[in-house]
Amino acid sequence: MTVSVVTGASTGIGFAIALRLAREGHQVHASVGSKPRGQDLVEAADGHDLSLVIMDVDDDDSVAAGIGGVLEATGGIDVLVNNAGMTKGHDIESTSVATFQQVMNTNAWGTLRGIHAVLPSMRERGSGHILNVTSVAGRLAVAGQGAYAMSKWAAEALTEVLAAEMAPFGVKVTAIEPGVILTPIFEKAVQDPDDPDSPYIGGRRIGEWFMYSLVDDPAPPDRVADVVWEALTASEPRLRYLVGDDAARFEPYRRTITDEEWI
Repeated sequence: MTVSVVTGASTGIGFAIALRLAREGHQVHASVGSKPRGQDLVEAADGHDLSLVIMDVDDDDSVAAGIGGVLEATGGIDVLVNNAGMTKGHDIESTSVATFQQVMNTNAWGTLRGIHAVLPSMRERGSGHILNVTSVAGRLAVAGQGAYAMSKWAAEALTEVLAAEMAPFGVKVTAIEPGVILTPIFEKAVQDPDDPDSPYIGGRRIGEWFMYSLVDDPAPPDRVADVVWEALTASEPRLRYLVGDDAARFEPYRRTITDEEWI
């Protein structure tokens, strides 16, 4: 039985990944902020081997206790999917340090906390797979996404370094890089619109127009779950997997132009 932990599983991408792994026969431990927030996932699992772990990825002790409890109950974790994430903030000038810290704490430090919790046992066993759900925004930066892009670039760097460090120990490490996915994270972003009087609003709107002009049909969360499964079942998984037609077009396009042209 493959034991898997998926963080941020109450909605969106994490929900889809946890459900897919459970349906594929994994014993899934899905992290959520509270039991009521995970009830829809339990019902959707419909008897498959899925249980909830009440855990706050922003808190050291909570992650250590949550994942520690899974390790104690199962004897070992085979797969960790660090999915929990958030987006917040506007242009850099108007985005407070506190907001940057909040986004970094979830998207980068939350990922690191999960890694710290599973790494010793995976290294000692000589097996395991850590998948960090980053973003195409971790490969390129768009005006108005300072806090989010910063956190995802950090998660990308963390993933690449970890892959190099774990290679001698047989632990696989992968970055899953979605483009625009239809999830509640974007609904929350819409609820915090830019100030129309901001001096940066023009640049932000140009960046958004360019990004969304590439998106004919935003991918559903299930597309990310498909790619996670592809990485898990590959004999030699790649370090990075782009998800979505927009990401597949956007990231290669960025590499065809100079930094100055991009700016």
